[in-house]
Amino acid sequence: MAKTRISISLEQDQAERIRQHAERAGMDVSAYLVHAATRQMAESDAIEEQFAEVDALIARAERAAGGLPAEPAPEPAGELTEQERREVEEALGLVHGRDRQGRGPGHAA
Repeated sequence: MAKTRISISLEQDQAERIRQHAERAGMDVSAYLVHAATRQMAESDAIEEQFAEVDALIARAERAAGGLPAEPAPEPAGELTEQERREVEEALGLVHGRDRQGRGPGHAA
């Protein structure tokens, strides 16, 4: 089979690491790179094959969703009740690290 030459550019340290790995594997650089690329392609092909059904299902769902009417915009929220305001403040306090007594982290009890 006829061979084709492919030229690549890489950093000097990458080239040296590839040479070292190829040598440890008992291969020349060209054979080592072909082997590595072939393994990567086989892995990618296997992943694509494994998820082909899922990808097709997602594509069908996206096409079907494209024909659905847009959701109406939510009604603007009215004023909060005093109870709702306290609950929001309490939740924000917990998120920001204050306990129910308003103490921050590291506060001695």
